[in-house]
Amino acid sequence: MSDSILHLQSARTDVVIKTHPFAEILYWGPHLSHFSPQDTATLARPIANGRLDVDSPVTLMAELGHGLFGSPGIEGHRQGLDGSPLFATTKVAQDGQNVTITSEDVHAGLRLCSEIQLDNSGVLNVRHGLTNLRSQPWQVDRLAVTLPVAERASEVMAFHGRWTREFQPHRLTLEHDSFVLENRRGRTSHEHFPALISGSAAFSEMQGEVWGVHLGWSGNHRLRAEVKTDGRRYLQAEALYLPGEMSVAEGETLWTPRLYASYSAQGLNGMSQQFHRYLREQIIHFADNKPRPVHLNTWEGIYFDHDPQYIMRMADDAAELGVERFIIDDGWFRGRNDDQAALGDWYLDQHKYPNGLMPVIEHVKSLGMEFGIWVEPEMINPDSDLYRAHPDWLLALPGYTPLTGRHQYVLDLNIPQAFDYLLERMTWLLGEHPVDYVKWDMNRELVQPGHHGKAAADAQTRQFYCLLDTLGERFPLVEFESCASGGGRIDYEVLKRSHRFWASDNNDALERNTIQRGMSYFFPPEVMGAHIGNHQCHATFRQHSIAFRGLTAMFGHMGLELDPVTANAQEREGYRKYTALHKQWRDLIHHGVQWRIDMPDVTTLAHGVVSEDKSQAIFLVSQLAMPDHTLMSPLRIAGLEAAARYRITLLDPSTLQLTGKGGHTMRKLPQWITTPQTVSGEWLQLAGLALPILDPESAILIGLQRV
Repeated sequence: MSDSILHLQSARTDVVIKTHPFAEILYWGPHLSHFSPQDTATLARPIANGRLDVDSPVTLMAELGHGLFGSPGIEGHRQGLDGSPLFATTKVAQDGQNVTITSEDVHAGLRLCSEIQLDNSGVLNVRHGLTNLRSQPWQVDRLAVTLPVAERASEVMAFHGRWTREFQPHRLTLEHDSFVLENRRGRTSHEHFPALISGSAAFSEMQGEVWGVHLGWSGNHRLRAEVKTDGRRYLQAEALYLPGEMSVAEGETLWTPRLYASYSAQGLNGMSQQFHRYLREQIIHFADNKPRPVHLNTWEGIYFDHDPQYIMRMADDAAELGVERFIIDDGWFRGRNDDQAALGDWYLDQHKYPNGLMPVIEHVKSLGMEFGIWVEPEMINPDSDLYRAHPDWLLALPGYTPLTGRHQYVLDLNIPQAFDYLLERMTWLLGEHPVDYVKWDMNRELVQPGHHGKAAADAQTRQFYCLLDTLGERFPLVEFESCASGGGRIDYEVLKRSHRFWASDNNDALERNTIQRGMSYFFPPEVMGAHIGNHQCHATFRQHSIAFRGLTAMFGHMGLELDPVTANAQEREGYRKYTALHKQWRDLIHHGVQWRIDMPDVTTLAHGVVSEDKSQAIFLVSQLAMPDHTLMSPLRIAGLEAAARYRITLLDPSTLQLTGKGGHTMRKLPQWITTPQTVSGEWLQLAGLALPILDPESAILIGLQRV
């Protein structure tokens, strides 16, 4: 048996795989320093009475034919036949920490190729490829990746949301049965981010074991956490196919999306740090590796009201505030005066821009800023020249009246002429104008997505990738932002083709605290678009101080979403201040190690970034609502060097309000604010730092410098 055991290793996480007679993960957990293949004999399972007379393994494909009786990893048939495959290993190839296992079912005429990679970050990457070996197509109903987790993983954490309120975590205890997360909206979705976290009881940011998975796929998906009746547990993830959508012809191979998985014995922080490191080393790529430029996006400043002279005034003021990239949003193309018309007509509006785009672009660049522009290529308005010419280009099923969303339909990217039209128009835009950046939006879900009468949501997603891939090859220096009414298309697969996510259409700093925290579990700050919005938030009408808005936006890829021309002097000074503060610290924010701190009061959020060499750190403490107690809990700062000593500084605000008359928060500040302190990293981690009493919807920024 020992020659069929593979041991994949990283610094903190190991995976042990049994390859014959079928492939099964025996272990996924902490690094094993003294492992021997013979050790796996201790896991040979007994066989219970009242059940099958043989063992039922949870294999890589979790076939029902083994007597699994849970959720199988494969379901399908060949005109009703060959519907219960069992795969036996035929070939194993290992290259370092990468393994490819080939297996076949000769009776069903199917071959399975399983690719398993354990990165040095500790992230496990798995996908399956199913090949049909017979002349008749094999109809695929389900094809999933299944990963076993330890029996002590009794809690599950998932994410729900909606437009303007993405990445909201929720938790449940799972002792029996399943928790299933399904998305049929045709994009990654605001509602069901494709990730699950399973962990030991009461796991937290700093403590407990967690097994986290994320499906890199921008379309329909299904994720499941399941407890078998014998107590074994597993996580499962797949692209969700609509009825009749997917079949495999002879010789064709269908690949699952990649499932990315991270085990941590140090709570959610350890899981996130491994995901962040993996993305930074394997997926995120910025041209010239330049700092992430501070944005100004015109959307909430002018909406559809485009006047080139006024836009150039906005650019003047933006540059004066420290902005480095200026983006013209929706409204620049022919007939686009509101959100009810012109999508698809990707020609410049000559009434708004009688001299073309170049005078504006040249002006923006003369101010030392990059130029960006908004598009939504996948959509078409019924009131558009394109729809009047090609009503047959819709992604829809014949015989039904298609539903509009935001007054728009969806273009079928599987129609070659439609694909080529978009490619030609985007090539015109990017080839004839010195555009540095594209904000690529997608503002609606897919309803009855069809091509030639068959379901085509999966194919639409693949064609979107193909369109972005082609543009990326033609214009390798152009950066793309993935926006879908905010956070509707955020995942690792689209990140391979983009450089930034718009986390949410909601710039409300209070809401952004929780949205950005939820996103941070799987994505590092440098790809998370975070903007300072207007004094009165356009999404919620709530009003916040410039300090709360500025500090909240600091810990991402920062920008402004407003009209600087109409801002008063006080607001302008605030924008200038927090733009400069972000630039001062962005190298640390975008390259350091992120830590979220457990706070006993749920109204207080604390997180920060520590440099790789642990020489400096910044931590943000945000008070979301009235605290439960009179005094704030100490901030126990993680990630510092225990033996080193650190100078503590209140970076922002520079002063905190005191009152001796009562009715507010404090009569006296913590001593470290008024008297310089130098403290060991060990003390800050174990004992902590007394916090000032903060008002609701306010924040402070703390700096630490090793001395």
